[in-house]
Amino acid sequence: MKIESFLIYNKSFNYFNEGLMPKEVFMRKHLFHIVQPSPWPILVAISLFFITSGLGFYVHRVNFGGSILIFGLILIVLFTTSWYKDIITEATYLGLHTQVVRSGLKSGFLLFILSEVMLFFGFFWAFFHSALCPSVEFAAIWPPQGIQVILAHQYPLLNTIILLVSGFAVTWVHKGVSSGSMKETIDAFLTTIVLGFTFIILQIYEYNVASFDITDSVYSSTFYMLTGLHGLHVMAGVSFLLICFIRLLRNHFLSNHYLGLVFAIWYWHFVDVIWILLFIVIYCWGNL
Repeated sequence: MKIESFLIYNKSFNYFNEGLMPKEVFMRKHLFHIVQPSPWPILVAISLFFITSGLGFYVHRVNFGGSILIFGLILIVLFTTSWYKDIITEATYLGLHTQVVRSGLKSGFLLFILSEVMLFFGFFWAFFHSALCPSVEFAAIWPPQGIQVILAHQYPLLNTIILLVSGFAVTWVHKGVSSGSMKETIDAFLTTIVLGFTFIILQIYEYNVASFDITDSVYSSTFYMLTGLHGLHVMAGVSFLLICFIRLLRNHFLSNHYLGLVFAIWYWHFVDVIWILLFIVIYCWGNL
């Protein structure tokens, strides 16, 4: 097998000629990336511990719960930013992500999306179980009495249209990058990001005008868990796209080298599909 050359993808940098690329990296005789020791995984895990602990304290109305939650969020932003920076340096400037490495990364990301599908599957199962076999405590009625459901043709339909349009826009981003059209790609990127933020704002407004909260019944619990979990994924997807947009402006992507953007696009399409299922199951079928 011919050994793939470790070239710098961004032509504005030449780390090897400037002595910034370690000689042992350039002279490596295999196509794999041996990851160097990094503090970021354990630090991100500690940040997640503060976030989950703070959230638990906060929902149980412990005084310092909110402060711990905010502290954890600040930490995870700092640590993940540093981790992203290291990964971008390895992939874009040092050329360590060879074809074999990229193939492994794609498989890993697809498995990650599969795990996310299983997460939503569990909450969908809870909703179907409660809807198809309503408890006698709620007079065997679904939705339970006293729950004024959110009508599908109002904000949910608008949010569905917004996400569908954003799905077309992010596909436009892919086409623009692969064809090397910078203006087309920037316009599509901005459209997708603005639509993502619009979706989040409308979802928050929908929660504010809803007549029920998460503690009212099993309907409200599953409703907020499914839509809230999806909202968190939308926030993560928008953040992912923002990072890719910044990288685009810094000329990190070439027509044959934009794997990070491909992952962001896959993730956004996953978010779109989950919302369509939510709209059909929760807002349409579940409100009958």
